[in-house]
Amino acid sequence: MHLIRFLQRLLAATAVAICAAGLAYATPSPSEQKVIETLIARVADQKSMRFMRNGEEHDSAEAARHLRAKYDHFKDKIVTAEDFIRLCGTRSEMTKKPYQVQTANKGTRNSADFLHEELRRVRRQAKG
Repeated sequence: MHLIRFLQRLLAATAVAICAAGLAYATPSPSEQKVIETLIARVADQKSMRFMRNGEEHDSAEAARHLRAKYDHFKDKIVTAEDFIRLCGTRSEMTKKPYQVQTANKGTRNSADFLHEELRRVRRQAKG
């Protein structure tokens, strides 16, 4: 009887540990990884876009490098492209101020709005 209880507790503890380990190291699926990489590439391709971060203006290549660095930093917390936008493309971790982008056709707006719009385009194109 004691052996059965011991084994049940051991099994329960093992299941909890496995679940916790899985949650602690979330990573995007290959398809979401591709979407995130596409978003970063689309930022880099916006040659006329200006990216404002902590009061400083950056070009699209610098913005893409910054997003990639934040992605590398937060990768274990990102499962979806929406997670990527929320954790990497929305605001400064230091000042908590929102990032902004300035484009010729849409003026200045929060980078999260820009990235969500780009994400919708990427997902539409993927559906064909």
